Amino acid sequence: MRFENQIAVITGGAGGVGRTLVRLFASEGARIMIADMDETGCRDVAEEARATGADIAFFAGNLREKGYCEQLIKATIETFGGIDILLNNAGVIPRGTIEETTDDMWSLAMDVNLNAVFFLCRAAIPYMEKRGGGAIVNTSSVWGTHPGPAHVAYCTSKGAVAALTKNLGRDCAPMKIRVNAVCPHEINTPMIRSGFERRGLDPDKAVEELNKTVPLGRIAEPEDIADVIAFLASDQSRYIAGETIEVTGAKPVSG
Repeated sequence: MRFENQIAVITGGAGGVGRTLVRLFASEGARIMIADMDETGCRDVAEEARATGADIAFFAGNLREKGYCEQLIKATIETFGGIDILLNNAGVIPRGTIEETTDDMWSLAMDVNLNAVFFLCRAAIPYMEKRGGGAIVNTSSVWGTHPGPAHVAYCTSKGAVAALTKNLGRDCAPMKIRVNAVCPHEINTPMIRSGFERRGLDPDKAVEELNKTVPLGRIAEPEDIADVIAFLASDQSRYIAGETIEVTGAKPVSG
């Protein structure tokens, strides 16, 4: 029970990795506020976790809105009395070169992948400091630390998350708040599968082909990433701060 009675906020909680995080943290004793645009998805995940005896709430809304980000932390404090863990898991993956990237694609990537992380961290850190510390785990990407082709908005936003994480990791360490980031490669989630469908590809066959590109033999499952996030949020990583941990199955970002 690594997170017994600890209060955690999980963004993107109705998505592939997010649902897995909710299940994992609930099974280890956390009290959880789920955040996602998908209110029905939030409710489903919350009900599933409550059925196991977990203390769960949700606050659906749009991370592109600064006000929602701030209200999410406020709602967590009002519901649970504090915050110990912030998992900035939500994200979007716009595809395209700079010529193909519209203003809307650029703004979407920056708003969800970067600005929301900034607003949520800024709102949560004072409450964590009052409680004597905490842990923040941001989801960056290996495509942010080693940018790949034709994803200019995504790579830029995730690279900025990595830089933000390192900066906060240094600034917040004296407050006993550890800030780290996980940097995955491809993950077998509904998001990646829907992306294949939009491009006219069969998701199962596309994942099979991706599996062949990974030295470990397959792309990540949500559990592979959730376990690393849980480690970084737990006392097992008590001396890790300001780090960006790549979780790639040894697959490099190729051109």
